[in-house]
Amino acid sequence: MGAVELDPATTAVVLIEYQNDFTSPGGVLHDAVAGVMGSTGMLANTKAVVEAARAAGAVVMHAPIAFAEGYGELSRHPYGILKGVVDGGAFVKGGWGAAIVDELAPREGDIVVEGKRGLDTFASTNLDFILRGKGIGTIVLGGFLTNCCVESTMRTGYENGYRVITLTDCVAATSQAEHDNAIAHDYPMFSLPLTSAQVVEAFGAAA
Repeated sequence: MGAVELDPATTAVVLIEYQNDFTSPGGVLHDAVAGVMGSTGMLANTKAVVEAARAAGAVVMHAPIAFAEGYGELSRHPYGILKGVVDGGAFVKGGWGAAIVDELAPREGDIVVEGKRGLDTFASTNLDFILRGKGIGTIVLGGFLTNCCVESTMRTGYENGYRVITLTDCVAATSQAEHDNAIAHDYPMFSLPLTSAQVVEAFGAAA
């Protein structure tokens, strides 16, 4: 793929669940993703994309997931990935684990998406409302997990008519195999998979 073009005025970088329970030693789910995080260098890569986006004038959005103590927002009998969240006591609102990692903490002008309680960032939040209100046509996605929340958000963004870019070295999963499979087989169907360097270059050219 040749150089990609980005218009900062119509582009938003959406950071999915860059929270301590994933990103940081001591986080409930950190050990599960640490290996792939290390292989991709995702935190440093994401920071570079965010800095380039801000410099170019693009919107930076944060999409954390958080639950009240007791997880009353969920089914009484959660299963799958959300059962793991509940069983581990992850992403409790107001706690350290649910806080966005310091390296990528929201800055003035950033937008924090409210209401994420499941996998697809569009499903229970004000994300689509904000994007359409701001005239955003391109969303650039990074975060956790490669084959779960990022992929779910990517698919809905594609279905909703957005130009979706997935940052292949700004995502991580609980295994290298799951990560690699999603990027090789799913991401090209529903997005433009790009590296952080390609997106940084595009923002630099547009600034």
